[in-house]
Amino acid sequence: MESPATILHADLDAFYASVEQLLDPSLRGKPVAVGGGVVLAASYEAKAFGVRGGMPGRKARELCPGLIFVGGHFKDYQRLGDAAIRVIGDFTPLVERISIDEAFADVKGCTHLFGPPAEIAEAIRRRVRLELGLPISVGVARTKHLAKIASQVAKPDGLVIVDPNAELAFLYDLPVELMWGVGPATQARLASLGITTIGALANTHKGALVRLLGPAAGEKLTALAWNRDPREIRTHHRAQSAGAQSALGRKPAEERVFRPTLRHLADRVATRLRSKSRPGRTVTVRVRFADLRSVTRSVTLDAPVSATAILAEIAEDLMRGVLADHPRETVISLLAISVSHLDDRSWLQLELPFGLADEKRLPGARPGMARFLADRAIDKVRQRFGWEAVGYASVALGPPRSVPDDFRELAEKEL
Repeated sequence: MESPATILHADLDAFYASVEQLLDPSLRGKPVAVGGGVVLAASYEAKAFGVRGGMPGRKARELCPGLIFVGGHFKDYQRLGDAAIRVIGDFTPLVERISIDEAFADVKGCTHLFGPPAEIAEAIRRRVRLELGLPISVGVARTKHLAKIASQVAKPDGLVIVDPNAELAFLYDLPVELMWGVGPATQARLASLGITTIGALANTHKGALVRLLGPAAGEKLTALAWNRDPREIRTHHRAQSAGAQSALGRKPAEERVFRPTLRHLADRVATRLRSKSRPGRTVTVRVRFADLRSVTRSVTLDAPVSATAILAEIAEDLMRGVLADHPRETVISLLAISVSHLDDRSWLQLELPFGLADEKRLPGARPGMARFLADRAIDKVRQRFGWEAVGYASVALGPPRSVPDDFRELAEKEL
C-alpha cells in the first residue's frame, strides 16, 4: 500500500507582480511588469502576451504595448513572503523554505489537529488570501518533486492533490520543463531526441540520457520521471554553496563586459561568505551563450577564500578559459559565480613570504590578508550606512546593472 500524500508545496502566484497589484489596486487586472531595462517579474495578465522574467524591457513592450512597468517594493516582498511562510508554520513545524515565495511542508503529524492534507492545504490558501490579500497555489503529493509539479499545474491560485495510486498517470502527459532541473538548455537537448513529455523521458533508456546529459543529470531525471524521490523535509540546514548570477540580455563576449559583471557578482558572493565566516575552496563560473547553452568551469583551491578581489580574479581566469575553449561564441547572455566546499572556520592559516607569483591570491599571505582586511573594513561601512556607501571602483564605475541589488538579495539564499 502506498504511503499517504502529506507533502505540500506552496508557491505564491506571480509573487512580485501580485504584491504590486496589492499595493496599488489600480493595477489589478492589468498587465504589470516589475523592472525596467529587464523584466524581473510579470503578472499573469502580462504573461498572457508572452512577457517573461529575464526578458529585455523593449521586447516586453513590443509583445504587450499596454504593459505597465513598476520599480518594485523590495521590503514589502520580504515582509509578505515571510508572513506567508508563517501561515504555513501555524499548521506544521516541518517547513522547508526554498525561496522568498515558496516552501515545502510535511503535515503527516498534524492531521489529527487540522484534518486531512487537502483540508490543510485549502486552509493555508484561504488564510493567505484573507490575511495577506495574495493568491497562492498548493500541490499535495507523496514526494517533494511531485508536490512541486502539482503546485505548478495548480497555477494560478489553485490546489492539486495527486492520488498516490495514480502518480505516473498524472506525470506522464506533462511537459518535461516542469521537472526540477530541466531548464531551457536541458529542454532543448531532450527535444533533440524527441523527448517532450515526462512519460517519454521515463521510457527512454537511461544510458541514452546519461550520454546526452551526463551521469548525474541523466540518472536524476530518470529517477524523478518515475517519481523516485526519497528527499525529506529539511527544516534547518546550512547551504553548502553560495552563488549569484546576472542576466545580461545579449552582450559581446568581451573583457569590458564580463570583467565588471564578474567583479560585482564576486562582491556579492564574498560579502555573504564573510558575513557567515564560511570561506570556500571551489570556485565555479557559469556562462550562458546566445543559444541558451551553458558552460561551467571550476577550480578547487588549496585554501578556502572569501576575499572579493581574490574571488573576482579567479572567476575572470575561469571566464577567459571558457572563451578560449569556445572561440566561435561571441555573445553571452548570463554570467554566474558560485563558491562551494565551504569551511566553518574563523581562523586563517598564515603563509610564509616566499615571493610566489600568486601570493596575492593566497588568503594567508601578506597581500591576501591585506585584501581580506580591506573587505572587512568595507563590510563594516556597509553595515552601518548601506551597501552603496562604499565599494570597489571597478564595480562602482562599471556599466549600470539592469537588476537592482535589492532584488538579487531576495533571490539569494542564506548560508
